[in-house]
Amino acid sequence: MTNGEILNDTLELISFRIGEQEFCLDIMAVREIRGWTPATPLPHSPPFVSGVINLRGAVLPILDLKARLGLGVAETSARSVIIVAHIGKRLVGLLVDGVSEILAAERSAIQQTPNVGCDTVSRFVRGIVAMEGRMISWIELDDILPEQENAEAA
Repeated sequence: MTNGEILNDTLELISFRIGEQEFCLDIMAVREIRGWTPATPLPHSPPFVSGVINLRGAVLPILDLKARLGLGVAETSARSVIIVAHIGKRLVGLLVDGVSEILAAERSAIQQTPNVGCDTVSRFVRGIVAMEGRMISWIELDDILPEQENAEAA
């Protein structure tokens, strides 16, 4: 096995918390992690859009990941974090309760998303990482934005 093959079998994921649950996403999608900045609300935006912030002169939409995943509305605090990530060609901020760590996970350690009779679950959760007694849901960022917004971002 070559070094390239070894690297392809290991994923680097960044884990974060929303409430008591742990989630992760591919670290290659992450541009930066920053502390909470109050967002300016936008009229008629979807309930999961907290608003926008100024990121070094660029307007960055902030998505309440807790609301987007159907887990309620985030209660922001000084410990809240914005993960600035690429979704397609678009840059967005993902509001989470806190970032935990960077994980190196073997592809073979990632379990398929269980069939729970709801397509929405498999749309948002790419797989489950079972690691050190923890169950971490691997989030699929491609479907975080509704299809219409993804088409506009492309």
